[in-house]
Amino acid sequence: MTKFIFVTGGVLSSLGKGIAAASLGALLEARGLKVTLMKMDPYLNVDPGTMSPFQHGEVFVTDDGAETDLDLGHYERFTSVPTTKNHTITTGRIYNTVIQKERRGDYLGKTVQVIPHITDEIKATVKKVAKGVDVVLVEIGGTVGDIESQPFLEAIRQFKLEVGYGNAINMHLTYVPYIKAAGELKSKPTQHSVKELRALGIQPDVLLCRAEQEIPRSLKDKIALFCSVTPDAVFTAKDADTIYQVPMNLHAEGLDAKVAALLNLPDAQPDLSRWNDLLHRIRNPKGSVRIAIVGKYVEFKESYKSLTEALHHAGYGLETQVDLKWVEGEEIDANNAASKLSDCHGVLVPGGFGVRGTQGMIEAVKYARENRIPFFGICLGMQMASVEFARNVAGLEGADSTEFEENAKHRIIFKLRELVDVEELGGTMRLGAYPCVLKGDSYAAVAYGSTEISERHRHRYEFNQAEFRKPLEDKGLAFTGMSPDGTFVEIVEIHDHPYYLGCQFHPEFKSKPLDPHPLFTSFVKASIEHKA
Repeated sequence: MTKFIFVTGGVLSSLGKGIAAASLGALLEARGLKVTLMKMDPYLNVDPGTMSPFQHGEVFVTDDGAETDLDLGHYERFTSVPTTKNHTITTGRIYNTVIQKERRGDYLGKTVQVIPHITDEIKATVKKVAKGVDVVLVEIGGTVGDIESQPFLEAIRQFKLEVGYGNAINMHLTYVPYIKAAGELKSKPTQHSVKELRALGIQPDVLLCRAEQEIPRSLKDKIALFCSVTPDAVFTAKDADTIYQVPMNLHAEGLDAKVAALLNLPDAQPDLSRWNDLLHRIRNPKGSVRIAIVGKYVEFKESYKSLTEALHHAGYGLETQVDLKWVEGEEIDANNAASKLSDCHGVLVPGGFGVRGTQGMIEAVKYARENRIPFFGICLGMQMASVEFARNVAGLEGADSTEFEENAKHRIIFKLRELVDVEELGGTMRLGAYPCVLKGDSYAAVAYGSTEISERHRHRYEFNQAEFRKPLEDKGLAFTGMSPDGTFVEIVEIHDHPYYLGCQFHPEFKSKPLDPHPLFTSFVKASIEHKA
């Protein structure tokens, strides 16, 4: 029978529930178990697709085109789990589904209520991802005590009763602050958080206590006593210098062994050899390289979570420390591009939406192209590279994207044909995995070791190849990746350049620490060679 682990958080947000859940998933997977993870977010948005990156951080995209919370990125990076639209739900999506059912008459005239209709719908989503796996880890977003998360907490209370003893546990992540003036770790916030949880009918089976330092046995015993858990079920989640240390820390604490015992899972030792090798590479780099990220949301780096992780993954594989220099697109112009970028060995322009900062991105692309610095453009970065090439190499004055200038003289980038006259923003994009065919002699084909790939997309605009492919090709821009039917331009390159590649898709979503993405590896490798 499938086992379930419900992960809640208390005291305050940003404690790392996603990392904790992903790390436990990695440990259980290393024990030979088949796991999956899902996220429940309490906000009323149907998905985070229309939310500001400054508020919500990155929107992670799955193969089937779901726009999701960035925690799903952690799930995929730490485990072999391929997440889907079924691995993420929000209050908005649940209520939307229930209201649609009510309008169709599915409830046969009953009064539709939070209990049982909303809670039943939540439970049904958990069961949907449970097929064919040994363990399902379910992270409930937000903090215990938030009014919007109460239906989810009620649903998991019911769920645990329904599946029976030994088949589901509650793991609660709390905060144990260190008060410098007193020189003590304090357990009171954890006690109050568990009290709040128990008031909702949920007794935690495992307490994971986030702290700056190791929590002594005496304090663990005190927490266990006041929170009604066994002393061997209180664990330290100590701050780590890299998130990839967390699985090892939790294993050293004995978390996976305790969870396995509570769920009657086989008592097998996890094979953590690959994780140990990864940590050795992280801590013992043979060199370093500096990459400039010229973006729109650099003041809130969570907006580029998968991107930064993918760059670091490439560095780990090449035994090189990747140092990132964040450059705000709005702050670059023709006069200062050199001073902003000359100390970097590679330039990356990532995705984004809207006109703000795009002229600075174009100047960054120009600087990298003219000074033969390795360049990597992703989504909007690829589009800005195409515009820069059109303006400054092909001589097409006024070249632009219709996203920024509807009546551009040369519409290098324009709206996807099927989205013309579509005004809604939510879910109206080219989303999810699409195949791509590569030219055999391209940088991309060499990196992938294949001419057929599949990558994830999230964009509304495309390259206007009907009008501008030939003029740009004649000037040296190579179109090396296309959709199989030839409709969409996926990759552009300049071969008379040490490394210049722009892709319409988002390769960062498929990079893992134990399996770096080939395009990031080839870009970082080129940057290392440029430094040399």
